[in-house]
Amino acid sequence: MAALELDGVRKVYRSGDAEIVALDTTNLVIPSDEIVALVGPSGSGKTTLLSIAGGLLTPTEGSVTVANTEISSFSQKQLTAFRGQNIGFVFQAVNLVPFLNARENLMVVAEMNKLPKAAAKDRASTLLEELGLGQRTSNLPDQLSGGERQRVAIGRALMNEPKLVLFDEPTSALDTKLGAQVMELIRTEVKRRQTAAIIVTHDPRMTEYADRTITITDGVLSV
Repeated sequence: MAALELDGVRKVYRSGDAEIVALDTTNLVIPSDEIVALVGPSGSGKTTLLSIAGGLLTPTEGSVTVANTEISSFSQKQLTAFRGQNIGFVFQAVNLVPFLNARENLMVVAEMNKLPKAAAKDRASTLLEELGLGQRTSNLPDQLSGGERQRVAIGRALMNEPKLVLFDEPTSALDTKLGAQVMELIRTEVKRRQTAAIIVTHDPRMTEYADRTITITDGVLSV
């Protein structure tokens, strides 16, 4: 089963009479257990593609299918519900809730999806243990290192057992050694769950952790 299928996807913005093509006609299939690195210069369309794949942005043309569900025509309410159940996100800024501890940051996802609190608490604790944070579950974000905060963000992305996880520059704020550790952790956790992932990165050294590398330039993919 494919985790993601983009079929003839375009994203066009209009500025007066001008047409700005953020993403040109794009066809892409990512199997359910593949990790794809998406690389390209600033303004190349990486974030646009990631946003469309995650249902954060609606394409101008074409269809988007995630986990066998075509989502291009979904309403915002439908997209919000679908994302909560099927897609995980790790943003460049980890965006942890500062007044919630590590475990509570994961449980926010469960609460949004109205999962039983006891089961959610157990799952959050298990995930943090797997991510090497078993002794840090009660720590607030400002009591964690940059690498630990990134691991909490990864745990949060995996909390809903997603079919697709999207990473936007997950190592940009980390040094080379810590970045490599985080990428190894991402690969281990994603492969363990047979989840698909797209990892946007500017660092070519991080592509070695992916199964496939795709380049995007001026909104055009080179697969």
